[in-house]
Amino acid sequence: MVKLKTMRRWFSSVTLLAFALAVIFSWSLVSSKTSEDIHRKANQIDYTETHHHIPHQHDIDNVDVQQETLAKHGIKNLDEAATRIKELEERLLEIEFRIPKKYPEVKFLTYKDRKRILIYHLASPASPPHYMYNPVKTIKTNTLGTINMLGLAKRVGARILIASTSEVYGDPEVHPQPETYWGHVNPIGPRACYDEAKRVSETLAYSYNKQEKTEVRVARIFNTYGPRMHMNDGRVVSNFILQALTGDSITIYGTGQQTRSFQYVSDLVDGLIKLMNSNYSLPVNLGNPDEHTIKEFATIIHNIVEGNNSTIVHKEAMEDDPQRRKPDITRANTILGWKPIVPLEEGIKKTVQYFQGELQRSKHSERNFHDPSRVKKKKVPNKFNEM
Repeated sequence: MVKLKTMRRWFSSVTLLAFALAVIFSWSLVSSKTSEDIHRKANQIDYTETHHHIPHQHDIDNVDVQQETLAKHGIKNLDEAATRIKELEERLLEIEFRIPKKYPEVKFLTYKDRKRILIYHLASPASPPHYMYNPVKTIKTNTLGTINMLGLAKRVGARILIASTSEVYGDPEVHPQPETYWGHVNPIGPRACYDEAKRVSETLAYSYNKQEKTEVRVARIFNTYGPRMHMNDGRVVSNFILQALTGDSITIYGTGQQTRSFQYVSDLVDGLIKLMNSNYSLPVNLGNPDEHTIKEFATIIHNIVEGNNSTIVHKEAMEDDPQRRKPDITRANTILGWKPIVPLEEGIKKTVQYFQGELQRSKHSERNFHDPSRVKKKKVPNKFNEM
């Protein structure tokens, strides 16, 4: 039905364009004929004067009729007709973009020329202010978006990694949280659009795995921070660092005794790659078990940001804010040989440096390029390499 309507609009536009072209052609003939008449009359002035020639009435009538016809269609002159044509051309281009294009067949590649591409599904707003701003879109991204990605993985025979979250555990009654814990989530609370959508995302992944034999990997990601974070991300790390750098009050929601575990971004990336390359298909926690209260974390950032005059203030607690959050990473350590290796203070210093650079730059050419290699890492033996 949509295609039929689109084609009807397209044919209507083509008809209008054809009519406009015909009008332009007629106008040009009229203009040309009028111009020829003027030249002919100018060249024949002497002849007219000597022979008393009077122009034929039917020639004058024809010109008048054609001009009246153009005027009926609202076209007064050649410039206006050209403008109308340009508008129709723009409309046709817009319609062409709506018509589905037929793409050429994928070129056949021999075994030695084929490339293997992994599809990581990381799309979703992750900070509470962002995902609560448009809850319906958040749900769609993690349900319809996940269905689209799983469908693609099924069609091309790809392995897919779903980025889940520690939020699937909700406000946990088990501490620390192992992957076997089913969670404690309010299905109608303000965070439910993210929490429940991620839970459905996991369910979809394992349904495709069981029914369609699609290879899936599920990473339950805990709080992550590092350079290239959005400064207005709205999460604890970016909020505290930005407030300290600008001299604003560092705001803590609630008592500040709720706990979080923060991992540096490079540790997370290493964990995702290890999980994708593994043969393990059950959910895996990726996070740092180094647990701190929010108040402790605010003090750490306040001390790292030199010369700031920020004070720590408390605001009303957020609804359904988890009180304790700490990953049990036994599975990641045992199966993947992975654990976070960047110390908290070292990672915070790198993030503060990045934010400082972002605040100082005033034009695009002063972009703050972060070099991850500058972050020192401790070598961790990989038990699989030792086997």
